[in-house]
Amino acid sequence: MTTTDRVVAGAVVRRLSFLDRYLAVWIVAAMVLGLLLGRVVPGLDDALDAVKVGSVSLPIAIGLLLMMYPVLAKVRYTETGRVTGDRRLLVASLVLNWIIGPALMFVLAWLLLPDLPEYRTGLVIVGLARCIAMVLIWTDLSRGDREAAAVLVAINSVFQIVAFAALGWFYLQTLPGWLGLQTAGAAFSIGAIALSVVVFLGIPLVAGYLTRTIGEKTRGRTWYEDRFLPKIGPVALYGLLFTIVMLFALQGDAITSAPLDVVWIALPLLAYFVLMFGGSFALGHRLRLGYAKTATLAFTAAGNNFELAIAIAIGTYGVTSGQALAGVVGPLIEVPVLVALVYVALWARRRYYPGRTDVGRYP
Repeated sequence: MTTTDRVVAGAVVRRLSFLDRYLAVWIVAAMVLGLLLGRVVPGLDDALDAVKVGSVSLPIAIGLLLMMYPVLAKVRYTETGRVTGDRRLLVASLVLNWIIGPALMFVLAWLLLPDLPEYRTGLVIVGLARCIAMVLIWTDLSRGDREAAAVLVAINSVFQIVAFAALGWFYLQTLPGWLGLQTAGAAFSIGAIALSVVVFLGIPLVAGYLTRTIGEKTRGRTWYEDRFLPKIGPVALYGLLFTIVMLFALQGDAITSAPLDVVWIALPLLAYFVLMFGGSFALGHRLRLGYAKTATLAFTAAGNNFELAIAIAIGTYGVTSGQALAGVVGPLIEVPVLVALVYVALWARRRYYPGRTDVGRYP
């Protein structure tokens, strides 16, 4: 890193809030706290899972909604037209999410877990559950394109309703059969998938749109973006930390009871997140999308909808199944890895996109 790079990096860090600056520390602390609570408090997992929104625990649902609303309130919805008009971005996102991503997870699961069929099946389900929640946080932290993230998440969510069951059947039954490999059952509820998308994307999306529309109409864009958004912005990170604590408290016993199994499941997940992010970022750079859209493309391709994957694994195979444990390990690996990749993206921004106007709104 040159002296200029160090100066720029230092300036960026100083402009971050205390919460943003040490986000990685808070996330690790939230994971540890959740694991400890789930391990030492008797019956906590049953209490947290007693009330559900669809197939997701109510506390986790509340955390997800709190996490997504401020980010979607930041989106300039009048500018989404420039995103929908960028066919390179839209096609690249669909190919990465629905062809490359599931195929890569299938290959990694079979290569690294050939003799662990339950975990392998759980990982395939994780690979099919494309991200609709935390990707908005990673995009925002990396100074990506919020409008592009909102559009890509919406498009991939609709595609998820249509394609998830068919792709599950293909990767768990048809393709293994063609290759002479062991097949697995694949009976998924389309209703559960649709409800997850409606609740965890639809509600905060409508709330964010109405907040910006009403706020700008009554007080103006300057007040809305300079006064209102800074006040609600930290809620997203508080929601993220709360979600992590609740998630790991709910599944803490399962994770800590089988540490060696967690390590085996973690290996293909770690490879998946790094390869998907790196390949997607390289593709965006090659397509000359600019930093903001490239970062958004990379995070929407690398992230997964862990709450949907866990819900489907539990609903299909049972709460004590290996498939469910694989789903639970997903966020255990995804959260710290993608936080680290946020810093990688910010480094790439300084290294490969100095002085570019397409990142001007994300200082």
